[in-house]
Amino acid sequence: MNKRQALIAAALATVCAASAVTASAATASASAEKEKCFGIAKAGQNDCASANGSHSCAGQSKTDNGAAEWKYVAKGTCEKAGGKTAAPAK
Repeated sequence: MNKRQALIAAALATVCAASAVTASAATASASAEKEKCFGIAKAGQNDCASANGSHSCAGQSKTDNGAAEWKYVAKGTCEKAGGKTAAPAK
């Protein structure tokens, strides 16, 4: 590898590292503005595993508005949408 290729590789690595830091900061900021809202997810539109352990992945809810199913919503909007911020008792 010549000097020119080494400089280009170093520049690209710097840009990629800076992008990763910015993206992770944006993700942390976005998740800080959201909360889990139980009981509002439509069938197949939940964000992750159910609270009762019936499945372990997003998009696997079988019924609309299942109490153990959740979606991320903007903070402060869950109860207005008819959901609960606390997981149901097992």
